[in-house]
Amino acid sequence: MQTEFDMHKVELHLHLEGAAPPTLIRQIAHEKKADIDGIFDEQGHYVFRDFEHFLAVYETATSVLTEPMDFYRLTRAVLDQSATHGVIYTEAFLSPDFCGQAQLGPWREYLSAIQEAAQESEKKHGIVMKGIVTCIRHFGPDKAKKAALCAAETAGDFICGFGMGGAETFGVQEDYIYSFDMAQEAGLRLTTHAGEWGGAESVRQAVFDLKVERLGHGVQTIDDPQLLDEVIARDITFEVCPGSNIALGIYPDTHSHPIEKLRNRGVNVTVSTDDPPFFNTDMTKEYVALSRAFSWGKEEFTALNKTALNAAFCDKATKDTLFKRLDTE
Repeated sequence: MQTEFDMHKVELHLHLEGAAPPTLIRQIAHEKKADIDGIFDEQGHYVFRDFEHFLAVYETATSVLTEPMDFYRLTRAVLDQSATHGVIYTEAFLSPDFCGQAQLGPWREYLSAIQEAAQESEKKHGIVMKGIVTCIRHFGPDKAKKAALCAAETAGDFICGFGMGGAETFGVQEDYIYSFDMAQEAGLRLTTHAGEWGGAESVRQAVFDLKVERLGHGVQTIDDPQLLDEVIARDITFEVCPGSNIALGIYPDTHSHPIEKLRNRGVNVTVSTDDPPFFNTDMTKEYVALSRAFSWGKEEFTALNKTALNAAFCDKATKDTLFKRLDTE
């Protein structure tokens, strides 16, 4: 009998490199004779002290992914894992900075490898993947422009969005308006990380300066009722990653997490894993934790998945097919 934990799931906030299984990263490092042992604990899991150290470990792990075939292998491994936990649609954040240093020619080669892997995974598992190009905030506005150009030049069925990840404490959202405008002019839809570390003010900047329609995390908006009203009025969707927020110490446990308060308040909330192996999570674990903390069941999770699919950046035909899968499961 199917339960709410093995039902079909829709995920909107997954960093492709951040979902890399440690075994794959160690294997590629071994093949390239790269010494990155310091980023793993004795059990072979990623290990870090705090958010800044997490970013450093993340970039060290990513450093071994130096050619398109590495990203082919990465994509296959990540989608294999996601499908195991019932994910039928995922929007993965792809960073040109990690794919040929945001140079358009190499980026096209990396993207081709990622797409090939995604197509093979769809045939094998039925999981659909689309890409959201992300600039890295702490790499600065100039590098963001290069990432935005890569996004604009490869916008289409597969690359359907543009966003920004990285350290929220670096600069302000408006520093990146040029890049977001470029992406939007190319027909890409917009999201950005905000309200994870930068407080409600970072959300305010994202909403009013970048004019995004989704927010990565967004949870600290709970501290500003007026801004919350604005977010609801604009129909902005939150890509909430409870396990990530808890692993990084933003909230002590799931029961303390504001996702239920946000949902009850009328915010469009969804559930994602962010960087699952770094935070010892997956979509099944997220559902189990939320069910235990808030007594959520199949009705609540079905509503969350439909909210996520409504907010997805993919085309209407893809959405229609996926809605049928949600409705007939």
